[in-house]
Amino acid sequence: MTSTGAEVLIRALEQQGVELVFGYPGGTILPVFHSISKSNIKNVLTRNEQAAAHAANGYARVSHKVGVCIATSGPGATNLVTGLANSFLDSIPVVAITGQVKSSLVGTDAFQEVDITGITQPITKHNYLVTDANDIARVVNEAFFIASSGRPGPVLIDLPKDVAMFACSEKFFDQLDLPGYKPNYKGHAIQVKHACEALQKAKHPLIYAGGGIILAGAYQQLQTLAERISAPVVTTLMGLGAFPYEHSLFLGMPGVHGFPAANYGLCSADVILALGVRFDERVTSAVENFAPKAKIIHIDIDPAEISKNVSSHIPIVGDVKTVIEDMLKRLTPVNNQQRLNEIAELKSKNEYLQQRIQSDKLNPRQIVEKMSEILPADTLITTEVGLHQMTVAQYYRHCYPGCFLTSGGLGTMGYGLPAAIGAQMAAPKRKVVCVAGDGSLQMNLPEMATIKAQKLPIKVVLINNSCLGMVRQLEDVSYPGEDLFAIDLEGNPDFCRLAEAYGWQSYRLEKTEDIDKVLIEAFASDQPVLIDCIIDKRDYVYPMVLADDPLDKMLMP
Repeated sequence: MTSTGAEVLIRALEQQGVELVFGYPGGTILPVFHSISKSNIKNVLTRNEQAAAHAANGYARVSHKVGVCIATSGPGATNLVTGLANSFLDSIPVVAITGQVKSSLVGTDAFQEVDITGITQPITKHNYLVTDANDIARVVNEAFFIASSGRPGPVLIDLPKDVAMFACSEKFFDQLDLPGYKPNYKGHAIQVKHACEALQKAKHPLIYAGGGIILAGAYQQLQTLAERISAPVVTTLMGLGAFPYEHSLFLGMPGVHGFPAANYGLCSADVILALGVRFDERVTSAVENFAPKAKIIHIDIDPAEISKNVSSHIPIVGDVKTVIEDMLKRLTPVNNQQRLNEIAELKSKNEYLQQRIQSDKLNPRQIVEKMSEILPADTLITTEVGLHQMTVAQYYRHCYPGCFLTSGGLGTMGYGLPAAIGAQMAAPKRKVVCVAGDGSLQMNLPEMATIKAQKLPIKVVLINNSCLGMVRQLEDVSYPGEDLFAIDLEGNPDFCRLAEAYGWQSYRLEKTEDIDKVLIEAFASDQPVLIDCIIDKRDYVYPMVLADDPLDKMLMP
């Protein structure tokens, strides 16, 4: 029996358990979309290919499956690039399928031709240009395995139109032959032993946990480990939710807009156990001043991350969940009241973040804190990028792992709204709320139409300060007294009327006394709702660490 390459591609996707894809059609990818229409796979038509990549990211993070996005050649493919880079830096498993011009035209600068495999080589785990239709099933099998194994990430398959239309045999592969790709899951036993000895001898140990904990499903092991050795825990932006927010050992999120206790804790630690983190500069700030007293134990499944930014004294390459389980077999309980008292003293440094704000003026913090009170604990929160993102990171009570979806490594404005689409389609019975700024929301604003078309009850809480708030704060701090604010968003639309034009419900929130009523009513709706929260331009987020300053040198309001 023979089929076209496109038909084999779709059946290969079905074999991988794919139930829906996010895509935007075009001429070179049309054979694939035609085959999708005859399959059980649902295509979610986004309004932009970048949104398709972000939606696949959100879907992958909530479903724990590989997200799939599809685009045509040329500009369709290049519009995926930002989304693929975002998934690459945040280690999210996505397979992107792009159309390509006919094989005979590749390299001729044909209409809508780009070298998308060359463009995406630095931002994908692997990519393919398929030249033989008989290779399609094997390539799909390999792509899904590579995307989801080891350190997850995106893989791209570029499919010329003639290859998609070529008749080929249906031959599916259960066996994988990837001799150069063998992720290491088991940590080296001697290194694990050394790490345990260092932790047992430490006077001021600290656990620095990142998104790798959530990707590995190691949150229970993390909590057991912290309690076993009485070590405080800090989690990165991508790791929020991996450790209980209210736990006595939790110091918060460290970094540029981190919790004071978390930053002071990193500066005073003598041993830091780093679990699934990249030591990026948003956490470390000036590397030469980072954790000056600490011996670093770094556990990560990606060997390229070990000692890349911060030198590791005890490196361990392996799956963080597996390695922690091995460590727990060796570690004995530490019951040190003096250490617990010191941790409590550190936590008291977060008093600024814990005090209730007393103001008649509407403030993002009040809104986020009220959201945290009203919404179910398993609500999926997506964010755009900016001051609103940091407000959610600081003030929302992140109770469950995997409920906070944001762009960490790339800091992508325009991520939150399409990510909410993927999240809602992965978990149709859960509440999904996107917190956005007026700058970020307009990056992928047309996805409001996708949400309406798919009948998704997504809620958008718009923190509307009529400017690019994070850039404005940085300018205000860097150039005090000078009027350099060229980033105020003149010409913003009436977002409520705009939402209504898309068929959404809308509310405008301007007064503190209306927060409860508006949020409760909006979140109870079974329709998509936008809440336009009017905020002052100078509602900045603190603490703040300036570039190259040590973490314990924080600016406060």
